[in-house]
Amino acid sequence: MRRISTCGRAMQTVFLLLFFGTYALAQTQLSGKVTDAASKEGLAGVSLSVVGTVAGTITDSKGAFTLSTSAVTPFRLRISSVGYATQIVEISGSRTDLSIELKEQAVLGEEVVVSASRVEENVLKSPVSIEKMDLRAIQSTPAASFYDALRNLKGVDVSTQSLTFNSVNTRGFAGNGNTRVVQMVDGMDNQAPGLSFPVGNIVGISELDLESVELLPGAASALYGPNALNGLLLMNSKSPFLYQGLSAYVKGGVMNASNRSTQTTPFYDFSVRYAKAFNNKLAFKLNASFLTAKDWQATDTRDQSFGLTPDNARYPGFDRTFANNPNYNGVNVYGDENSSNVSLANFRSTFGQFMQMSDAQLGAISPDLVKIVNGVKQLSAATGQPATNIINTILLPNQLVSRTGYAERDLVSYDTKSLKLSGALHYRFNDKVEAILQANWGMGTTVYTSSDRYYIKDFSLGQYKLELKGSNFFLRGYTTQERSGDAYAAGILASLVNEAWKPSLNTANLAGSWYPQYAFTYGGGALQVFSTALQGALAAGQSPTAAYTTAMNALSQASGTLNGLARTTADKGMLMPGTPEFEAAAAKIKDTAIPNGAKFLDKTNLYHFEGMYNFNQLLSPKILEVLVGANYRMYDLNSGGTLFLQKSGGGEYNIKEYGGYVQATKNIMDVLKLTGSVRYDKNENFKGQWSPRISGVLTVAKSHNIRASYQTGFRIPSTQNQYIALATPVSILIGGLQAVRDKFNLGQYPLYSYESFLANPSDPTKWAAVQLTEFKPERVLTFEVGYKGLIAEKLMLDVSYYNSKMRNYIGGMVFISPTNPTTGTRAVSMPSNYDKDINYEGFGIGLEYLLPKGYSISGNMSNNTLKAGGVTMFNSDKNRNVLDDGFQVGFNTPKNRYNASIAKRISGSSMWGFNVTYRYQDSFYWNDLIMPPQARTSINNQQILIPSFGTLDAQVSVKARSIKSIVKVGGSNILNKAYTTAWGNPQIGAMYYVSLNFDQLLN
Repeated sequence: MRRISTCGRAMQTVFLLLFFGTYALAQTQLSGKVTDAASKEGLAGVSLSVVGTVAGTITDSKGAFTLSTSAVTPFRLRISSVGYATQIVEISGSRTDLSIELKEQAVLGEEVVVSASRVEENVLKSPVSIEKMDLRAIQSTPAASFYDALRNLKGVDVSTQSLTFNSVNTRGFAGNGNTRVVQMVDGMDNQAPGLSFPVGNIVGISELDLESVELLPGAASALYGPNALNGLLLMNSKSPFLYQGLSAYVKGGVMNASNRSTQTTPFYDFSVRYAKAFNNKLAFKLNASFLTAKDWQATDTRDQSFGLTPDNARYPGFDRTFANNPNYNGVNVYGDENSSNVSLANFRSTFGQFMQMSDAQLGAISPDLVKIVNGVKQLSAATGQPATNIINTILLPNQLVSRTGYAERDLVSYDTKSLKLSGALHYRFNDKVEAILQANWGMGTTVYTSSDRYYIKDFSLGQYKLELKGSNFFLRGYTTQERSGDAYAAGILASLVNEAWKPSLNTANLAGSWYPQYAFTYGGGALQVFSTALQGALAAGQSPTAAYTTAMNALSQASGTLNGLARTTADKGMLMPGTPEFEAAAAKIKDTAIPNGAKFLDKTNLYHFEGMYNFNQLLSPKILEVLVGANYRMYDLNSGGTLFLQKSGGGEYNIKEYGGYVQATKNIMDVLKLTGSVRYDKNENFKGQWSPRISGVLTVAKSHNIRASYQTGFRIPSTQNQYIALATPVSILIGGLQAVRDKFNLGQYPLYSYESFLANPSDPTKWAAVQLTEFKPERVLTFEVGYKGLIAEKLMLDVSYYNSKMRNYIGGMVFISPTNPTTGTRAVSMPSNYDKDINYEGFGIGLEYLLPKGYSISGNMSNNTLKAGGVTMFNSDKNRNVLDDGFQVGFNTPKNRYNASIAKRISGSSMWGFNVTYRYQDSFYWNDLIMPPQARTSINNQQILIPSFGTLDAQVSVKARSIKSIVKVGGSNILNKAYTTAWGNPQIGAMYYVSLNFDQLLN
């Protein structure tokens, strides 16, 4: 009830502001001109805003402006423009002769940020680590897009799954679909609610409409709620009041990588924006952008099966093929996963039954069986060996066998595209209150990596928002509508294509089934090789024992030939990519929903409501600045049974959660700023979570700031962590909630760890039992210290250290339950919590130095260290994905990353600029669901290595004032040193481009 009454009082305050503000009579009229201090020319598009209000305007093409405001005099007028020093002018009454000169300046440390404390503050005085990309950084980046440029920020790790799909992470525990970093666009969580993570920028914000990007590395749950465990990425668009007119860009170039079907292909990127304001009361903006290209390709054919037989489950290397490993499982080859662990030994009991049949019965199954069975009988009689021994040791050894798969490029199209449309209508009731109606919609086609490689064709995401905001409050409601389009899983597609042309095992038609054909062809050949060698050895005078050994050696030497013959026989009739038969079978499977096809249907929606109120108009911030906020969210799951668990009565589940926070800040003589906040969140499937934060910033000599903070964060298990129920080629994926466990009968049958099964597949007495525990949200507790300061107004230095403790880490438990008819012998992967703390730490160093004539140099390095296996921050060991007790985690993070750049920005006095950036990161281990269970064992995982790499990006840009445009020529990874960022991801090559950026109000 207290929560409801607090919200009610806040609403009353808002509407009182609206009512009385709308009818306020006192108006201050301002007009004048803003010019360049050096050239005396008028400056277009300069922003003028009344501090503490939403009132503001911009200058016209000649630098002139008019502004009417009801703000009580005296007040402060802020004048700002990209590349110029911001000015604050005191206004005591109406003026028609304001003449303001802006000095060109590459200012360090003057940026204003909001995300760190939900209030405006100088970036130097942020209580926690923060990185920011402003308009100048966005314009001057050599990367092909602003989103690609995020990887140059200090501490940022990016996993590239396709040209348009990148996952951003900070401070470890990375993944291809990262659920530990929250990505927001204008206050809206940009995640796809069914996928549970942001889909990069494929349907995100247009670069033309982007004003700034703020990144908070580390826990941010105290103010932003669930899932901001590892960081917050906040993207802010341009207000149509402050950025008006027509702007557009066209970008074209080529992409090159040696592993692609066509090595060099073009790409095209177009964008347009138009904004207009009317009397500083009503404004609107419209955006459209489109990108099309041939995507990067994933072509890794290394063998990740980790074994020739269950008794030889590990080996150092990935260079095996079907010729020397019948159980071959290529990284980017699908349909060859053998998740059911099929072995030739699986057919021993069947062959034992054959031994009891007549020749007529055997001939009805297959004529070849008559010869094989009779051959076994003859060999048994000749050697005195029991027929079962001959079957087990000669015909059908304990050898795993996988089906022949298809390459990824034969299963997906690499024609990628991204279409983004957005618009917003803004209305100012008065100087204090503004209403915003906003719609962002995007559609794209791309490939991304999760438990499979997913091809998402015409995937769309719509976000629709209504917001009421003022200088000290906001009320916001929005919905996210996800539509999967014609999306399908490439691995499932490959497996079902194989089943379409020849089933793996059809007990009613053994002779027409792939595995029996393989097994009996191998067995027949093995029998012939063995018998011939045995007869030859006996004829040569060897003793029966020696002759038997000779025959077994001959059989071992012929193993590769026999397996090749067996595969060739079983593969007869295989559908070949590009043929009409293959395309017809694949099309049918793509159009059929999981589990009978590969298509996943997802129309999951998210509904979110939140508000914030700052008491600075009721309580002076000089005494104490207090703000409160609350939110409510609901996920409406809707995958048609292809992704999420269905209720017994039909339909899928809703997930509801709510939360609230309070923050208080005390500024003592502008020297010491203390901030404390606490937040409570409740998800209906989990216990409530408290998230406190306390911080302090000590300012010395105005520009040197020492900060310390204690932060907490938590992550509610994602929608998929909670309710997924999906059979993939690698394993069966199920959610961690009790409802899912009950559906799969996990409480009725014994469960055994998959690793113990692999070590002793034929001896159940050695399998380790698995016990399921309560599924809980993750938590992180972080202590951080840092320094950020400006030295001699030329060098900005930022140094920080953090020490974190992860609790209830959500990892992947892999087990089998052979007696459970729901799962059978397949590996089952389910999220589960680790019951001990995981300790990790790291540091970051960033600097930027201003040189004369607009030049600058900058660099940063970051370290993230998982404290396990003797790894420390300063030794040469890589971060491990296996803890000291053998528990597997997905830290998936290079220990060290470096960035260095030299740049010159375009300015009013300089018509050209450039930027050269070098980036390097260490090699590191990877652990994720796309890997087969064998690869995720504690021993094998240390072989899953992502190599180190370095890239060089560069651009040169020229301002063409006559056409109000900037021409940029550049490229990313211009030395074309191919690299990959995660297991199963594509190989990234070089991009070279030319762009023309037009702005109607360009100075």
